[in-house]
Amino acid sequence: MDILFAIVLGVLFGFVLQRVGASDPEKIVGMLRLTDLHLMKAIFTGIGLSSAVLFLGLMSGIVDSGHLSVKTMYWGVAAGGLMLGFGWALSGFCPGTGVVAAGSGRKDALFFIFGGLVGAGLFTIMYRSVEGTWLLEKVWGGKTTLVLTGKSSALLEMGWSPLIAIVIGLAMMWIAKVLPERFR
Repeated sequence: MDILFAIVLGVLFGFVLQRVGASDPEKIVGMLRLTDLHLMKAIFTGIGLSSAVLFLGLMSGIVDSGHLSVKTMYWGVAAGGLMLGFGWALSGFCPGTGVVAAGSGRKDALFFIFGGLVGAGLFTIMYRSVEGTWLLEKVWGGKTTLVLTGKSSALLEMGWSPLIAIVIGLAMMWIAKVLPERFR
């Protein structure tokens, strides 16, 4: 049943990405150049809404914090994030949007996916050589979040700190509402 639920959510997520234009490299590059903000508005809305709903669920007890998985932050994650951002800007795809674009028939997305798989394979081969270096040193204790979620250390460890996450989520949705569609 879990795999069926994951497939349904994945198809729904892919559908939404396609509908908002996230599988179109021109829209992604327009967002990164700050000329076409439609996609940025969609991202801010999605992150803001999901953050507000998640933390409302945590506060009300509907969502169990034991189901949240906070990944450990390493310096290598920051370096990898920079490389991902550079590749995103060059190709116009990120991993999720590349798969959606390939599913919609874009052949350039297949090259992007192939390049990502080659990069992942190279990292796997090179992992032992970076294992003991500064790249795998934890940042801020590793599993640190902005607010208390139950399984991680938090920068703001207060019982009401989920309210801060809800306010940040609402602020992101407000920013999405007031951003123009395009900068001229």
